[in-house]
Amino acid sequence: MNTTIRIKLSTMMFINFFIWGIWFVTMGTYLTKGIIAATGAQTGLAYGTQCLGAIIAPFIVGMIADKFFSAQKILGVLHIIGSVLLYLLSTKSTFDSFYTLLLFYMILFMPTLALVNSISMNQMTNAEKEFAKVRVWGTLGWIASGLVIGAMAWESTPDRLNITFYVSAIVSLLFGVFCFFLPNTPPPKAGQKVSIAETLGLDALNVLKDKNYLVFFIASILICIPLAFYYGQANQFLNEIGLESAAAKMTIGQMSETVFLFLMPLFFVRFGIKQMLLIGMLAWVVRYLLFAYGDVGQNIWMIYLGIALHGICYDFFFVTGQIYTDQKAGASIRSSAQGLITLATYGVGMYIGFYVAGQIVDQNSAGEGIHNWNNVWIFPCLFAAGIALLFFIFFKEKQKIAANN
Repeated sequence: MNTTIRIKLSTMMFINFFIWGIWFVTMGTYLTKGIIAATGAQTGLAYGTQCLGAIIAPFIVGMIADKFFSAQKILGVLHIIGSVLLYLLSTKSTFDSFYTLLLFYMILFMPTLALVNSISMNQMTNAEKEFAKVRVWGTLGWIASGLVIGAMAWESTPDRLNITFYVSAIVSLLFGVFCFFLPNTPPPKAGQKVSIAETLGLDALNVLKDKNYLVFFIASILICIPLAFYYGQANQFLNEIGLESAAAKMTIGQMSETVFLFLMPLFFVRFGIKQMLLIGMLAWVVRYLLFAYGDVGQNIWMIYLGIALHGICYDFFFVTGQIYTDQKAGASIRSSAQGLITLATYGVGMYIGFYVAGQIVDQNSAGEGIHNWNNVWIFPCLFAAGIALLFFIFFKEKQKIAANN
């Protein structure tokens, strides 16, 4: 892969995740503390829109990107339309109107996560070695979004957080145009006779015939239930316990993710698939324990360490899972398979998780703006521990991924 292509792919990753991170992290605070005044359950529903989008994503990606149109063109169109919806979101003052627009936006945005992976891997001869170096720029984009929010002090006045949707709308529009200049990623099955199952992207289900991949797929769904607690509640939790510039400090997690992404090729050589995935799961257990007993006083180190564990939580399970999926699927159903794992992680599992998290937060309310966060975090901690144990028992694939020079 030449330097020009690497720069384009890295820029693509950076902006795609910046567009998401600039509003997503603080949405819980915006909804509950701002003019909309949403409940915990409503906040869970709002975050759950990403899951509904992820459930629909495999059909969009499988039906279009693998069969009819180039992936980079689809990516551009999705972001241009999405920019309009992001602007409209910034103008809404009731939960129902906000939720409806957000749902439509996330149906458009979630397929982009699979598309940027497919566009990148299509240019690579050795995804195990090259993908992390490109994917890390997505993490840097997320970090940049948090630092912008912190620098502008938008969290100090939650009503001002609607600005994050303005910013995202402008960047999304410009990025949509940029996408048409990305490396061409033609549909691999263009002009071929395909079945209805292939047209709908259901051919990716063939990867589930592998017993170990099926165990991984189910574990991906289940681990995203406790994972949703972090994405949906962490910013609200940190603001509520009095951590200043919470969104900016949450980027410590993405900084950690960046470090581990650079080290991923070494880990692939050192550890097997099972070890990598299991370490990622256990990191979630430790993170939630730290959140349950941490505070902004003497135990603030527990809060910071819990945030910093994001590098292990995300990279060891999700990045490893994306590469594992690419290996099992092969080139012919690459986009469909990436869409399928997006459905499992950001779709079904997180949708259940956001719903459960919203209910548990409401159950542990101790008054307006006050919650028993110890009880909130213990639930996903124990849940993640149970999943890790089941994965350890049933997943048998232990071989290492070779990182070729």
